Amino acid sequence: MEISDILKGIKPLYDDALIKAKKYNDNLIKPIGSLGRLEELAIQFSGITGEIFNSMDKKAIIIMCADNGVYYEGVSTSPREVTKIQALNFNKGITGVAVLAKQGNIDLKVVDLGIDADIDYNEGIINKKIAYGTKNCAKGEAMTESQFKEAFMAGFEMVGQLKKEGYNIIGTGEMGISNTTTSEAVITVLCGCNVEDTVGKGAGLTDEGYKHKISVVKKIIDVNKPNKLNPCEVIQKVGGFDIAGLMGVFIGGAYFRVPIVIDGVISIAAALAAYKLCPISKDFMIPSHISFEKGYGIASKEMGLRPIFDLDMRLGEGSGCPFTMYIAESAVRIVREMVLFDDTEIDKSKYIDIREEK
Repeated sequence: MEISDILKGIKPLYDDALIKAKKYNDNLIKPIGSLGRLEELAIQFSGITGEIFNSMDKKAIIIMCADNGVYYEGVSTSPREVTKIQALNFNKGITGVAVLAKQGNIDLKVVDLGIDADIDYNEGIINKKIAYGTKNCAKGEAMTESQFKEAFMAGFEMVGQLKKEGYNIIGTGEMGISNTTTSEAVITVLCGCNVEDTVGKGAGLTDEGYKHKISVVKKIIDVNKPNKLNPCEVIQKVGGFDIAGLMGVFIGGAYFRVPIVIDGVISIAAALAAYKLCPISKDFMIPSHISFEKGYGIASKEMGLRPIFDLDMRLGEGSGCPFTMYIAESAVRIVREMVLFDDTEIDKSKYIDIREEK
């Protein structure tokens, strides 16, 4: 399947369902609009599925793992082998996202798109390896066009498979040393902003290391000269397999009509690329938290997003998704389990729409 064919199959939110869901929410036994973002989420989910009553009982986070050739430019303080180690640790339940996911009964789907090591796939990691990491994008294109498409389709097809398996909400995670660098390059190009506005210190760079990272991101963009109007080309030239795969996840969410949760700066770089390729895809996304990384704010503003949490987080891995999935599940349970004014002796006419007070 070609990406162009996928885009033709993406349809907007169901208008009739949005109208019916809003009317139903307004008749729940509460002041109109008093549950705020919870009501907005419930209505959004109805627009996605076409149903007033929805469930979020089967949840998964797709964690795309891949190494990045730009690591050899000295942009990270973490050793390259951490990508493999953490990929294995996810399924052991001992990483940040794994601990949070266990609390919410959320399944982790850990994918090897390009870990620079041989992996024992009996450990539960899904084998979608394209190469042993991308090439150094500070010296040339990160990947070939065919490699980009392979990564993109891996993410897209995973959403379709999870939808068949009954999952009704999917989070986005990643693991790949130096992927904040590639994400910042992607965001800088797609937003047309200055490198200094997007580059952060990642996993603990010193001031000197931070200055060096800025120079490397500038070099990445100067060497590759990606066309900002072609988000697929941008990721192919200056991104990573993980970002390409997550871009496919976001487009898959719109195509297969499954809500997709945005995590941190790497995740939002992929979401931004999906949005630039297919603006409708944003309606199927749920922003989780405001990442402490500078590039996140730039991308979020470009997309007009309103993240739900601000916890000063910057871990990545998909760690912002479990909180958001709990909120999403609360939103749909409210619709399913609260009663309507018509079912009580309370007179709805005594209440005003408090949303009008904004």
